[in-house]
Amino acid sequence: MVKVKICGITNVEDALWAASLGADYIGLNFCKSSIRNISAENAKGIVEKLPYFVIPVGVFVDEDENRIQKIVKKTNIKIIQLHGNETPEKCRRIKEMLSLPVIKAFKVKDETIIETIRNYLLDIDYILLDTYVEGMDGGTGVVFNWDIAAKISKECEKPVFLAGGITPENVVSAIEKVSPYGIDVASGVERSPRRKDYDKMRSLILSAKGL
Repeated sequence: MVKVKICGITNVEDALWAASLGADYIGLNFCKSSIRNISAENAKGIVEKLPYFVIPVGVFVDEDENRIQKIVKKTNIKIIQLHGNETPEKCRRIKEMLSLPVIKAFKVKDETIIETIRNYLLDIDYILLDTYVEGMDGGTGVVFNWDIAAKISKECEKPVFLAGGITPENVVSAIEKVSPYGIDVASGVERSPRRKDYDKMRSLILSAKGL
């Protein structure tokens, strides 16, 4: 069954909604420039209230490794998501330093991204595919070419999270086309950039899990 990650969680209520509806992961965004940014203190409060079966993921963009380490220690997040221009070497250092799995996000513009991804496969645990939009690190709400995602999912031998414009209306098509390990959604289940919409989350998770 496909996994569901609800990203950009900023408050306990949304986190518990996601958990009660069947989300497998929640994403906590520590990128200072993001509209969905959360402090380590607030993230700690959310993680402490999560049921054991929901995995908290910390999202970082070209972040200093020492700051990542401090946030991990304070919040007890379980997976690191690197959503910037981190090199394979930096991914490996963070993975070894923290002894935690690493998700590396790649922004898909065209098929040339496949060769880039191959350079990372020894140093990461998961691939996340997002839409390339110049000047944006994520949360674009824009769909990219799922044919490329399907090829990556088939060839790259790592679990793939599919992001980029996933909504309750297109999630079934996305899963059928790409066969990803998981779906990652932020803006597609929001009522505003810092609040999730219960009904949208319910519809998306039921559709994804119903497959």
